[in-house]
Amino acid sequence: MILQTSNLTRRYGSLVAVDHLNLSLQEGEVFGLLGPNGAGKSTTLKMLTTLLPPSEGSAIVAGFDIRHQAAQVRRVIGYVPQLISADGALSGYENLLIAAKLYDIPRTERDQRIAAALDFMGLSDVAHRLVREYSGGMIRRLEIAQAILHRPRVLFLDEPTVGLDPVARHLVWDYIRQIRQNLGTTILLTTHLMDEADLLCDRVGIMHLGRLVACDAPQALKVAIGKPEATLDEVFIHFTGNQLQTTMGGYRETARTRRVARRLG
Repeated sequence: MILQTSNLTRRYGSLVAVDHLNLSLQEGEVFGLLGPNGAGKSTTLKMLTTLLPPSEGSAIVAGFDIRHQAAQVRRVIGYVPQLISADGALSGYENLLIAAKLYDIPRTERDQRIAAALDFMGLSDVAHRLVREYSGGMIRRLEIAQAILHRPRVLFLDEPTVGLDPVARHLVWDYIRQIRQNLGTTILLTTHLMDEADLLCDRVGIMHLGRLVACDAPQALKVAIGKPEATLDEVFIHFTGNQLQTTMGGYRETARTRRVARRLG
């Protein structure tokens, strides 16, 4: 197992955002955390990427403890947050150059690594254009290029296609598949798009009110509810008790999602 959590919990006062999460990822798999806004997906990623300390429990990522070996964890992971992380006032190349310096990639290897990342993500032709001139899909691909520049063992993607049009969404899906196939990277992504999870993920975990209520391959979950031909939406409703509306985030979650969509669109 390349990632394993034990009773991982995060509280905000009396609110339990992530409730004793036990999860294991095999090396090289694509794993999806599903659920509506407010289910605890992004909070889980923030803990696993050492951006947020757990209130209780522990997690090991690529052999390192997120509590006691945070610096080592950061060196072996890549992370693409939901909010835009690329600097629009810089070119794609300049964004990657900064990332290369932050990851301590040796000076003699930087240009080669950057060129390879740009080529891999299909951005070589726009490398020297300002990122503010990029489309939403190009920005996402640049952010993924930043996250894989140092060849991480685990890549975390927080709703990687939020705000993208269908064409850009499918293109990002293709690159995610290539990263797993060509680089052997383990990928953990969060999404509330069931078709995205069904197409991309080897296994999925369904979160509801901070708890992991189901975890298996998409088809296995469909069989488990007695409907092999079901959609993943039907599986989600089965395991969450049709609570989609009551678990959706409030004003802040809605505003954040719309802000991302506006900036990417």
